[in-house]
Amino acid sequence: MANITSVGVIGAGQMGSGIAQLAAVNDIDVWLYDTDSEALIKAQNSISNNIQRLLSKGQLSQEKSADAVRRLRCSSRLEDLHSVDFVVEAIVESEQVKKSLFSNLDKIVKSSAILASNTSSISITRLASATSRPCQVIGMHFMNPPPIMKLVEIIRGADTSEDTYCATKCLAERFGKTVICSQDYSGFIVNRILMPMINEAFHTLYTGVATKEDIDTGMKLGTNHPMGPLELADFIGLDVCLSIMKVLHVGLGDDKYAPCPLLVQCVDAGRLGKKRGIGVYDYRSAAADTGKSPRL
Repeated sequence: MANITSVGVIGAGQMGSGIAQLAAVNDIDVWLYDTDSEALIKAQNSISNNIQRLLSKGQLSQEKSADAVRRLRCSSRLEDLHSVDFVVEAIVESEQVKKSLFSNLDKIVKSSAILASNTSSISITRLASATSRPCQVIGMHFMNPPPIMKLVEIIRGADTSEDTYCATKCLAERFGKTVICSQDYSGFIVNRILMPMINEAFHTLYTGVATKEDIDTGMKLGTNHPMGPLELADFIGLDVCLSIMKVLHVGLGDDKYAPCPLLVQCVDAGRLGKKRGIGVYDYRSAAADTGKSPRL
């Protein structure tokens, strides 16, 4: 397969903008797509600021940083991605929405293009079934935030070709990432292990075994984790955690993966974590102004 020189990124949120930044600073032309024009403006500004920060730290030259900014283009027209070599989607974690997107992309992008999903748990084989090119569909799961985290989890669907896998692996390595490969099972590698731990932390809080602070402190100091599981859940998004637990529960058919009622309740209440200002912890301005640890 020819060298990848252009990438389309679908979704201008934190994951999508981070992936677009990685491509731009690694000499790849990028189209960043989102239906929300305000999200595109925010993402473009964030990427430009991050590139400027890399320049000020001496991690990018003036020439390379200017080139990276030039390589990034934003659009609300999916048709603008028609000529890219590789597309990676980073949209809402919904199988139905992702399948609809892949079906549309399949009709728009050139026949040689690879379609990748940043899904953290959804079957690549099922996503590929929405296209006429299942051998060119693959999972490319970046960790959050993509420019900083060193891992990319690649997931092969039932029909993913060796050429598609090799091209995707080479692209991830070009981004400076370490690659691990998972077969197409619910949750893949990272989230199959991580999410049950987070869910168990919610059960530990729900049943009154310990406070949220002690749960997080215990895991940080007792197991040398940089963040406690409840803090991490807030960072990921409680809605995302719940979605993945549901995929694990249904896909693996084991009640040990049933979401904790407290996690369900938080999501039902709109307490989705840092992005909403409140999740397990309260991140709103009142807590910040007092200088106290965030708490409900």
